[in-house]
Amino acid sequence: MQATAILLAAGLGTRMKSALPKTLHQIAGRSMLRHLISSCESVFDRIVVVLGPDMDQVAKEAAPHTCVVQTERLGTAHAALQAVDHFGTGEVAILYADNPLIRAETMRRLVDRRRMGDAGLALLAFRPADPAKYGRVVAHDGHVSKIVEWADATESERAIDLCNAGVLCANANDMTRWLLTVKDDNAKREFYLTDAVGLAHADNVRVAAVEAPAEELAGVNSRAELAVAEATVQAWLRRAAMDMGVTMIDPSSVFLRADTAFEPDVTIEPNVVFGDGVKIGRGTTIRAFSHLDGCEIGPDCVIGPFARIRPGTTLARDVHIGNFVEVKASQLAEGVKASHLTYLGDTSVGAATNIGAGTITCNYDGYFKHRTTIGAHAFIGSDVALVAPVTVGDGAIVAAGSTITEDVEPNALALARGKQVQKSGRATLMRAAAEKRKRG
Repeated sequence: MQATAILLAAGLGTRMKSALPKTLHQIAGRSMLRHLISSCESVFDRIVVVLGPDMDQVAKEAAPHTCVVQTERLGTAHAALQAVDHFGTGEVAILYADNPLIRAETMRRLVDRRRMGDAGLALLAFRPADPAKYGRVVAHDGHVSKIVEWADATESERAIDLCNAGVLCANANDMTRWLLTVKDDNAKREFYLTDAVGLAHADNVRVAAVEAPAEELAGVNSRAELAVAEATVQAWLRRAAMDMGVTMIDPSSVFLRADTAFEPDVTIEPNVVFGDGVKIGRGTTIRAFSHLDGCEIGPDCVIGPFARIRPGTTLARDVHIGNFVEVKASQLAEGVKASHLTYLGDTSVGAATNIGAGTITCNYDGYFKHRTTIGAHAFIGSDVALVAPVTVGDGAIVAAGSTITEDVEPNALALARGKQVQKSGRATLMRAAAEKRKRG
């Protein structure tokens, strides 16, 4: 039977103090909305996102899933009701896009609990470290007798540490009926989704609580809560990487993206930051204080310390990129070494070539980017400027201090620097003149 997820994403995020819609704020390089959608995609057959007016950015992020618009923000039940035409005939779960960390396994348990047949409505509940003013779930053997708001709770009810997360799952027909029945007879004159629990009880429908880890159910409504969610996801990502064979010397100082991919036997030293779209091959070491973004690193490479690998870069096996080396939109073949103080931009380098310290590929003329091609088994001396577009052939040697503006033939020696001139004794005369000026 088909299951549908309704994601409520109409919130403006006023407490974020941002022009960006709340659900587009990122955790581990992925928007909150996309985190939730990603989990839903492996559980639900249909996903519908409820937006507010003029939220084109959110609709684009939700693609290719269906979006509907809540033209007036009249509460969570009213928001869910805007998607009623897409409920279908199976289970419907209503979730919040600012509650982005619910894992697929938890969603699956929620849907399966509803399908067991002994409960017409299933909800998610959790036990936070500080229950504070969350609504309490009064339950026995997993069956909910009521949800009581903190303000209305007795002292014994406030002592309950099982709290309501607000996520509900029911049969489409039942969910539709309850949403249509919800009243706005409250202080804010809004239609609240949580009122469906009381309506289920009024229909003599059993309500089941599915308990989930508190870290999955923490909402994000402020920058501070966003930072807490970031820390949670980073811990998950680090644990997943280590579980599949990655060594992290100081896991807490390594920052990953949701899509960072590792093969086993990778070692990551402290203070390494990964941007989007990074893949690291088996046996590679990423040394301290390196930053990698949009690149693919082959097996048995050594990167850093203090290296920057930028988007569009591919490194083959056994490439060594040393301290203060930056590589952008370049392809380096097996065994290439660029050990220190070098910039390689828009460059192809052949196998076993050595790039000396201080080498710069001058790839930008102020208007366009140009490409540098360096062949295999070449040697680029220190402090060389390669002015693109330019090609250095296989086996060529470029002498230190050269500025290369023309192609270098294979196996040639290229020197492009001014002739050294020596004036004997001139240094002594210059110092004497300087001392005389100093004395006035």
